[in-house]
Amino acid sequence: MTALNAAISRIPIPARMKHLPISENGFPTPWFVPYDQNGVAVPQAADPVKRLRAYRDHLCWCCGGKLGIHMAFTLGPMCAVNRVTAEPASHRACAEYAVRVCPFLVKPRMKRNPTTPAEHKVPSAGIMIERNPGVALIWMTRFFKPFKDHDGRVLFAVGEPDEVLFFCEGRKATRAEVLESIETGIPILREMAAKDGVNAERALERQLERALRLVPMV
Repeated sequence: MTALNAAISRIPIPARMKHLPISENGFPTPWFVPYDQNGVAVPQAADPVKRLRAYRDHLCWCCGGKLGIHMAFTLGPMCAVNRVTAEPASHRACAEYAVRVCPFLVKPRMKRNPTTPAEHKVPSAGIMIERNPGVALIWMTRFFKPFKDHDGRVLFAVGEPDEVLFFCEGRKATRAEVLESIETGIPILREMAAKDGVNAERALERQLERALRLVPMV
């Protein structure tokens, strides 16, 4: 068995994730990761079949175990504005572990892996913002609603949050860090809304105002 990477070795693995294989780099391989024909995990890719299973069978996106009433969606701050995500829910403990150890979520300057094999590059549902937001958000809720985008791919509208947790570099994010992430990302959404007209722009500003009320005070 491969040892955990030194950078995360002191972070306890949730009991539900202890069965996951450890990659050559020393990181637990999430349940959603696909495997190639040789049985080798393809990092930074998501298995579309598991995506369907996750929401249809109410399974955790990270560990594959059964979810309960409370669900944790791991979002970027922009998803707090429109309350839509392409990724299914996880257990809270699994989500908190992910935002503390996942290299893409912990390192703000890290980019998505361009070397992922073409056969595993499944287009994300909706319109994906190609940037690392620098801040990750765990959205705790008891409700979500699946729907399809224009291409028939499944997205999830998350319900009212019972709790929100912002993280940056593996720790709780400050108000300034969250606001910076939102302020640098909102122009992208505003540009999209402008193409749809005045009503879309007004709706976006209302969504932004609602999201800003969730930002931590310090």
